[in-house]
Amino acid sequence: AEVAARLDCEAVVNVQGDEPLIDPTVIDTVAGALVDSEMTTAATPVNNISDYSDPNAVKVVVSAANRALYFSRRTIPFVRDSTEESSEAQLAAFPFLKHLGIYGYRGDTLRRLVAFAPSPLEQAERLEQLRALENGIAITVCRVDYDAIGVDVPEDVARVEALLKE
Repeated sequence: AEVAARLDCEAVVNVQGDEPLIDPTVIDTVAGALVDSEMTTAATPVNNISDYSDPNAVKVVVSAANRALYFSRRTIPFVRDSTEESSEAQLAAFPFLKHLGIYGYRGDTLRRLVAFAPSPLEQAERLEQLRALENGIAITVCRVDYDAIGVDVPEDVARVEALLKE
């Protein structure tokens, strides 16, 4: 945001520090979607119970047009008519999406966004992208097939370091 304020840039892609191994094709996809969108991000299918249950694996619900409707640390949506309420049954009943720590912004959108005060939902969930949604900025979600390896807790650091040594 500070860079966008100082530079007259057309677009900014922000890869968050907790995604050190992000695939460059994900970056290209998010950047490319800025042609038709003011803000973009990426999400991948939730394929395991660990991500389904983990509040550090942020979930996103999208519209038919791939616009973000909501992001949450809780698993959303709840599949009410599933025959069981177990995590396994819920995961099998719906194609949940996990948000990845990458954002694309048009320069003018980023400058508008940083001018807004932190929003109530942003503060409740501790998710900065909710500030955009609460202030009417549409976020296009690029669906990617990517097994993200993020660094959300100290235990993740050793796992990423081991992968980097390979």
